[in-house]
Amino acid sequence: ECYVQNTAREYAKIYAAEAEPLEGFGEVPEIIPIFLVHRPANNIPYATVEEELVGEFVKYSVRDGKEVNFRRRDSEAGQKCCTFQHWVYEKTNGNLLVTDLQGVGMKLTDVGIATLAKGYKGFKGNCSISFIEQFRALHQCNKYCEMLGLKSLRTTHQKQRKATAMKSKNLPNSATIKKTVPKKAREPRDFVSSEH
Repeated sequence: ECYVQNTAREYAKIYAAEAEPLEGFGEVPEIIPIFLVHRPANNIPYATVEEELVGEFVKYSVRDGKEVNFRRRDSEAGQKCCTFQHWVYEKTNGNLLVTDLQGVGMKLTDVGIATLAKGYKGFKGNCSISFIEQFRALHQCNKYCEMLGLKSLRTTHQKQRKATAMKSKNLPNSATIKKTVPKKAREPRDFVSSEH
């Protein structure tokens, strides 16, 4: 948990360094640090500690990408969180995605990271690879993505889908081949009764 959140925090710091100087970008989301505390005298010897966030707790993105969240789409914090996801995805060549972004205002906690099956630079996340696929399919760029010069995922995703569709057209497999029945066999026949 600490490793995932603090790794995401490092990406957020680099994102902030690129985004904050841009005219009109404004405040950038911050992932708060989380610490592991060893308490040998306690029945549960390890615990995590982090800053208490006071205020309305909002989920700006969810792990599976399916939940419709208008705050994510419409609020400044939500749009900047989506841009952060897009930025990380692009910086890691689609190998890593920070997800499950939630918190109070621009302060985020309890995030998740999805990586491709092989991981990314020795790091394996705590979320399924399907979150990366869903993000790629569902992300809609906003003005902050444009300000950072991020490439649209729509065209990339549509090209990949088109290429996959073309491959399946050209290379049918046994699951896609339909059995054909001669037309005559499917038409009703006139039966003539005959006596023997």
